[in-house]
Order: sequence, then structure tokens, then C-alpha cells
Amino acid sequence: MSAQPMFFSPLVDTADHHRELRESVAKLVGKFGRKYYQQCVKSGEEPVELWRALGEAGFLGVHISEEHGGSGGGIGDYNVVIEECAAQGCPLLSLVINSITAPIIAAHGSPEMKAEWLPGIANGTKKICFAITEPDAGSNTHKVKTGIVSNGDGFVLNGSKYWTSGIDVSDAVMIVARDPEMETGDGRSALSLFLLPTSAPGLSYQPIDAAVMTPEKQFTTFYDDIQLDASMLIGTRGAGLKQVFVGLNPERVAAAAINNGISRFALDKAAQYARDRSVWKTPIGQHQGVAHPLAEAYINVQAARLLNARAAQLYDQGEDAAEAANMAKFAGAEASLKALDQAIQTHGGNGLSYEYGLADLWFIARLHKTAPVSREMILNHVAQHSLGLPKSY
Repeated sequence: MSAQPMFFSPLVDTADHHRELRESVAKLVGKFGRKYYQQCVKSGEEPVELWRALGEAGFLGVHISEEHGGSGGGIGDYNVVIEECAAQGCPLLSLVINSITAPIIAAHGSPEMKAEWLPGIANGTKKICFAITEPDAGSNTHKVKTGIVSNGDGFVLNGSKYWTSGIDVSDAVMIVARDPEMETGDGRSALSLFLLPTSAPGLSYQPIDAAVMTPEKQFTTFYDDIQLDASMLIGTRGAGLKQVFVGLNPERVAAAAINNGISRFALDKAAQYARDRSVWKTPIGQHQGVAHPLAEAYINVQAARLLNARAAQLYDQGEDAAEAANMAKFAGAEASLKALDQAIQTHGGNGLSYEYGLADLWFIARLHKTAPVSREMILNHVAQHSLGLPKSY
């Protein structure tokens, strides 16, 4: 495929430099492409070469300040990077994790923590995974059981987390822990946030056998009497949930960016196939039964991309981006599943062949209909906060 499909409108680029950034990322990632990503998945290996190239080019740190080794841009820039990687057939979930951890450290980390971790995130030499979900605590974070108790100048951590992505290749895990000593008795859990080296004694993990075909592996993680130094605390003790929200809107933008990129990849492949494939001497794209569903999918994808660009813009301007980010993630997931399904259908039987690079994208696209926040919880948020309807849960 071409590095930058010409039939996709540049309307989503909300800053003058976004088009140049988009072209640069596409050129770099296009050298690796879909086959490279598929081979990484097949072999069970991380896309080390691609990650290193992205770091050396400065693309992993576009949303990190220049003071800490980044480009000094924002989530709007990072949205471009993530989407363009996926549009070249390389939907990297690790990029989503960086959208959570880097903003949280930048906003609430100590000067020493920022100096130690942000430059490495920016150049790709350090990775941090994120642990919040538990088997019995998904959307309701107040049900988190993994917790800490004070121990002299530090803490002791015990518990387990679920769906921790990439801890096997991470240098540290950002963990959300219940802090009972900080609770006020109002029925809401106090949470504290820590940055724990993955080499810490007492930390172990086991893989989850998942359908998602990505290089990043998913794990259940266990924390057994782990000693936490006070320097590992991020921000204010007991204010962890509030601090986590600094990373949740960027996470939604990043998840939507992956799906929007998948949509672009799928529609580019489908349009090319519909132009080239002839049945009874007629290109199949000449038939409205093929053309109209692809055109409708394109419209939905463009709407999702515009909404996501706006969500990122609001976040970077310091405005409330919760509504836009949630809706963007919802729209991106819905649009990508329809675009990918229609692209597979356009290819007929070839759409189910890994050779064409579509079928194995399905569960990555489907993932973001459920995570990092389910479509039902997004609808709850919009119903309550946008429409003023009574809370339903």
C-alpha cells in the first residue's frame, strides 16, 4: 500500500505541522508495514526494530515536554503518530499505554521521577505498563482490592491485577492500589498510585491466553508482600483516582487512534481491491452493492477521526475533554468494526486469508469496543453528563 493514501481527507489535522508529522510517521512505519507486524505476532516477538526507530525519530515523545526529552507537543500530535502507525498495518498497543503513563508522571511525578522516566519513554529505551483492572474490579475502580499498608517510611503491597499488558517487557509498572488508611468512611475507596520496578521481589505474572493478535502479551500479575519505598508514590497519597484521570482521556484518544488507523488501512486495501478485481469484465467497485457500503464506511471513519482530533485538541488546550474523548473512542470502535468487516467482505474469500492482512486485525478492533472503557459505560456517561438523565448505575 502507499505510505499515505491520497483519498483520505486531511481535515482531521488540527495543527499546521500535523500533515508533515503524518507523512513522516507514514514513511518510517511504511518501511516495516503489515508483514513485519504479522511476523512479530507469529513469532511471539516484540517489534523491537520498529519501536527503536520510532524512538530515535522522536515520535514516541511528541507529547512529552522538551525539558524531559520530548518534542513539547501534545496528545494531538500523539494521536497522529498512533493513527499513522495503525494505518501502515502496525497497530501498537504499547503506544496506548504511553498515553496514560507519561501524562500522569508529567503531571504528578516528583522531579526525580520525571527526570528518571520521561526521557526514556520519549526515546523508547524505557517502558512502563499500567495496572488497574482486577478480576472483580473493572469499570468500578472503587472495588479495587490490591492494596497497601504503611510500613515505617514506606508501604507493603499485596494483591493481583488482570489484563496488564506488556509487563514482560516493561521496566516498571504503574499500579493503582487501595489505601484503606486514607479512607474517610463515605463508602468510596481511597486509592494511591505507585511506580514499581518490574524487578521488585514479590512481583510475578502469568500470561492470559487471549484472542487479540498483537505482539504485546496480556498478563495476570501478582504482588506478594512487596516493599514500596516512599519515593515510588506518585503525587498525593489517597488521590490516586483523581491522578489517574489525567491519563484516561488521552488513553481514550489513543485507543480511538488505533481503530481509526485500522479503518484507514482496511478501506485503503478494500478500495484498491475493488478497483483491481474484475468479475465478468467489470471491476467490482463499479457496482453500488460494493461501492456504497465502502463509501458509507469512509464517511463514518472520517467522522470518528474528526471527533478524535477535536478531543485531543480540547485536552491539549486544558479544557474538559471527557465528553469528546469518550465519544471519540465510541465512534472509532464502531466505525472500525464496520469498515473492517466491509473490507473483508469486499475481498470475498481472500478477506479471511492472513496474506491480505485484514482478518487478523478483527480482535484488535473489537478490543476497543470493550476496553479501555466499554461502550455501555460511555453511553452511561453521555446519558448522564451530556443529556442530564438520571444516573443508571
